Amino acid sequence: MKFLKNLGLVLLTLLVLGAWVMLPWQGAVAAVVVFVAWMFLFRSGMQARSVASVGLSTLTQRLGSSAVIVVGIAGVVGVLVALLAMAEGYAQTLRNSGSLDTAIVMRGASANEVSSSLSREDVVQIEQAPGIARDAEGKPIVSAELVAAANLPVKGSKTHDEGSAQVRGVGDAAFTVRPNVKIIQGRRFQPGLREIVVGKGVVRQFEGMAVGATLKLGNQPWTVVGVFASGDAMESELWADANVLADTYRRGSGRNSATVKLENPAAIQAFSASLEANPQLKVKASTTLAFFAKQSERMTQVLRIIGITVGAIMAVGAVFGALNTMFAAVAARAREIATLRAIGFRGLPVVVAVMLETTLLALAGGLIGGFIAWLLFNGFEASTMSAGSVGKLSFSLAVSPGLLWEGVKWALAIGFVGGLFPAARAASLPVTTALREA
Repeated sequence: MKFLKNLGLVLLTLLVLGAWVMLPWQGAVAAVVVFVAWMFLFRSGMQARSVASVGLSTLTQRLGSSAVIVVGIAGVVGVLVALLAMAEGYAQTLRNSGSLDTAIVMRGASANEVSSSLSREDVVQIEQAPGIARDAEGKPIVSAELVAAANLPVKGSKTHDEGSAQVRGVGDAAFTVRPNVKIIQGRRFQPGLREIVVGKGVVRQFEGMAVGATLKLGNQPWTVVGVFASGDAMESELWADANVLADTYRRGSGRNSATVKLENPAAIQAFSASLEANPQLKVKASTTLAFFAKQSERMTQVLRIIGITVGAIMAVGAVFGALNTMFAAVAARAREIATLRAIGFRGLPVVVAVMLETTLLALAGGLIGGFIAWLLFNGFEASTMSAGSVGKLSFSLAVSPGLLWEGVKWALAIGFVGGLFPAARAASLPVTTALREA
């Protein structure tokens, strides 16, 4: 019988946790409103409120043991939110790199720019497709671009390590299709010269990126003439004149991709259909928003898996800490609980009261952990290899309200598991046994 009861508790725990994971914050607010109404409007709820108030009033006497729950859960939530903030910041940086009114064209079946190639004839035909916006002179706004890799000295490395950075060959149209790219120091490069502008993420990651510095690309000296900011993945790149860069890396007139400005977001359909219907082209077009969102999927998933795995391992320790603390609290209050049972208090109010105490401690730990994670890691600069790129992507960790809510959900889940079994024991223990144990 005892085995079946414990099995039932385990199944109930799994069922509640499964529902809790899927619950949005609006659902949680509704559940809290219903719970508060039950505590004030129903007899059993009032009993639970009375028992809980007595337990909460003795927290100061159990400050050390209660702190175990709060600190343990705060640590779990802090680490979880920080790791998930890395995934959120990475995805957000790539999402910011795209828009619905620009499109990127690559060789069909190419997963990224590195594996794509377009000939000069391909670019000419792409420029003739319908749906492309035109400038004041009536020319189609198309930026045919190539990408290459450069090894640069990592900033702060005592062993003179080098890291990979992505160099993008562009023309004037690149600044038109990406209006968020702004020169914040120096000036733009001049066409036909070995001049280069670098993103502020590159300046942060690598040595010798100041305006006026000289660096080597393809065994040729290049002069840094400007630094730009864009608030997206482009900040991790170096930009140079496409023709000069192609000569340096012996790429000829070919390009890796073409980014175009659309007349409006709806024009992507006619533009894409026209390219796919052209028998002379074997290319595929998509909005830059969709392209960069897809690029972020795999790395974001990996980072989330790492965060959840580490969080789950730490959560197990926090659950055991909560179990030990609450079992000890229930044992210390055995006489009190037995007395309440003897004068007519049912098992449900006792269960709810014990779990409410644990839940409030867990909530405090979750809020503290989330606040610390936001304070320390929101906006923290990091870098990693970008999927489909030949260089590192610089991004900022983003502790969003959604992540904070996810951390609080984890905290409350730990509190639920940590309080359920002690609460069940307190409610099911015979009155005479409880008085004798006390």
